[in-house]
Amino acid sequence: MKGRKVELKDGREITLRLLEPSDADKLLDMFSTMSDKALEWGMPPYTRETIDRWMSNIENLIPLIAVFNEKIVGYAAVFKHMHSRERGVSDMGIYLHQDFHGVGLGTAMTETILPIAKHQGLHRIGLHVAAVKLYQKIGFVIEGTIRDAYYGADGKYHNMLVMGMVFLEN
Repeated sequence: MKGRKVELKDGREITLRLLEPSDADKLLDMFSTMSDKALEWGMPPYTRETIDRWMSNIENLIPLIAVFNEKIVGYAAVFKHMHSRERGVSDMGIYLHQDFHGVGLGTAMTETILPIAKHQGLHRIGLHVAAVKLYQKIGFVIEGTIRDAYYGADGKYHNMLVMGMVFLEN
């Protein structure tokens, strides 16, 4: 995929493209500058070792980044399951730098990565999320609730929703 330019709701223009091994330092920089609130539902810490592990498994990912002023400001990845019983099944995660919340970046990234996943022959994408609006708008449906699945910074357990999208065959 070549870079795709997208204008956000606030007028900023970002480029969406696939992550490359040479982007490792910029990806680490993004995570290093994200607020605790932006990482609230993630699985920090995001260290050099974490990024290197992702890079070493890049063939089993669809890793999409958002670039603004030569900095990575968003990361979305579809994680392809490799077991034969999970053929075509995947999970998706997305991270947005706090300076890019609420301006349509999450929607643009999700709408860009889904056709790539479908084109690569994936059958299903799943999510475990706390917030659902973005994903429902794009066509994901709530499939269930995992009770007390996430221990938050507030010292309490929180439920996670399981959402999914199945690409129907033509």
